[in-house]
Amino acid sequence: MAHASTPNAAAAARHSSIVDPANIDQMILAIIEVRRVKQLHLTEADIRSLCLRCRDVLLQQPMLLELSAPVKICGDLHGQFTDLLRMFDYGGYPPASNYLFLGDYVDRGKQSIETLCLLLAYKVKFPQNFFVLRGNHESAGINRVYGFYDECKRRYTIKLWRTFVDCYNCMPVAAIVDTKIFCCHGGLSPELNNMTQIAKLQRPCEVPDKGLLCDLLWADPDPKIMGWADNDRGVSVTFGADTVGKFVHRFKFDLVCRAHQVVEDGYEFFAKRQLITIFSAPNYCGEFDNAGAMLSVDETLMCSFFVLRPSKKTGLRKVLNK
Repeated sequence: MAHASTPNAAAAARHSSIVDPANIDQMILAIIEVRRVKQLHLTEADIRSLCLRCRDVLLQQPMLLELSAPVKICGDLHGQFTDLLRMFDYGGYPPASNYLFLGDYVDRGKQSIETLCLLLAYKVKFPQNFFVLRGNHESAGINRVYGFYDECKRRYTIKLWRTFVDCYNCMPVAAIVDTKIFCCHGGLSPELNNMTQIAKLQRPCEVPDKGLLCDLLWADPDPKIMGWADNDRGVSVTFGADTVGKFVHRFKFDLVCRAHQVVEDGYEFFAKRQLITIFSAPNYCGEFDNAGAMLSVDETLMCSFFVLRPSKKTGLRKVLNK
């Protein structure tokens, strides 16, 4: 007797697994192959297994990461999977290079699942060389509005989306490179008085509406103000160049590295080059003519930039010490 197909059965038919979920190398290859075959050959069980493994790895490492150069630092990706692969094409696929990603892997773009899965898989495979911070879009409430929830529901199930949420509720929120470069997704916080406050933030956790964790993921620099001000986003704060200067002096940092905002060239300095914004999704949402960038920090903490232009004709160019 014929039976009506259920949504779950239809989803299962679309996603036949060609990998052993215990074999992370097979999983990585299957995700990268999406660029060629245009289909993700991972079942919901495969991805769920990946999330659970990555969650364990994340919880074994601190909320405030202490990293060593050399490292390549990337900003927002927002589901632009092909551009993530273009970054790896140029910067080297792990473990050829060490990487730190600053968050906002999902929402808005069309391939948030592939983007997040590849990052999580590399985190499992190379836990000491590959690092992923949490962005403000690694949040259940934001996902429901900006696309990742709908993508998971359409391509798999809501249950899988909840598994992703459980995973990024465990992501670290800040990193320090060789005691000199402070990295987070959003920005500074008036509540941040010492680094142990970040280290002591408990996981798993949701992103609160205010406070230190919220600011690290949501705050923005503002050239028009001094000190602190309310953020036009309706969440968190903005901070002036003077605030950045006081912060780097107090904690003996050379640079604050953050993401969270579209910038035309993929990177933009602020506060006498004491802060840099990195954004790694070129032609963002198909609506902006911005470039995407990756910050490369060498062993001496010298910084250079790989810039990914939105036009294929322009391609990649390297900008040194700008």
